[in-house]
Amino acid sequence: MKKLDLLTPIGIFLGLTMVMLAVYSNSIGAGGLASFFQLSSIFVVFGGLTAALLINFSLQDLKMLPKVLKETFSTRENDLQGLIDKFVDLSSKARREGLLALEAGIEDVDDPFIEKGVLLAVDGIEPEIIKDIMMAEVIAMEERHRKGRSILEKAGEYAPAWGMIGTLVGLVLMLQNLNDPSTLGPNMAIALLTTLYGSLLANLVFIPMASKLALSTEEEVFVKQIVVEGVIGVQSGQNPKILQEKLSAFLPDHAKNGEVQQEEEEVING
Repeated sequence: MKKLDLLTPIGIFLGLTMVMLAVYSNSIGAGGLASFFQLSSIFVVFGGLTAALLINFSLQDLKMLPKVLKETFSTRENDLQGLIDKFVDLSSKARREGLLALEAGIEDVDDPFIEKGVLLAVDGIEPEIIKDIMMAEVIAMEERHRKGRSILEKAGEYAPAWGMIGTLVGLVLMLQNLNDPSTLGPNMAIALLTTLYGSLLANLVFIPMASKLALSTEEEVFVKQIVVEGVIGVQSGQNPKILQEKLSAFLPDHAKNGEVQQEEEEVING
């Protein structure tokens, strides 16, 4: 289940706030914050970045960008212990009533990947084929995520480069007008601010967002691997206790320790 992840907007806001505070504390009496805003620098960085992305990606790829950005502001809650318990229950039911009995309650499963795996098991397909089919879907998911993430990764590469291009433009303008002191300040501002804007966009927005999506994909693949092993265990008729021990290997150490402690408490109380 996904929910809003406040850490992304908080991180961006905190980064911008720290930069603004640093700017303000060192610019009192020297133009203030307004001196750090130049429309020409914004046009160079954002216009150049947009043009580069249009060249690099197809229109179909760029249509994914809103969805990709939305994903960076959400997080997925994975109840691994609950997932393991679900497969233990399915295994127990399959051993008592047969695999066909699992089809009756499959509507209650809210995960299409689990539902697909269970239906494949009910159809009596060989475990190796089930695993191949489900892992093919995992690979396809990774590729979709990689393609969407690559837009942010490329934006993180292009933004500083366009900042540097803006710097070169500003320096050229400055060198062409050395005889006019009134133009030195604005041209130098263009030269420096474009580099600032490009670096800020890359290191505060695009690269961190891309890294977050990569971690999210790794976590989703990890969960789907548990599902694949669970489905294979149910289909092959593994003992529920053995299946639980097998799937518990995927749990982090602190979760395993908590489970052991809970079992010990149950033994003592029982």
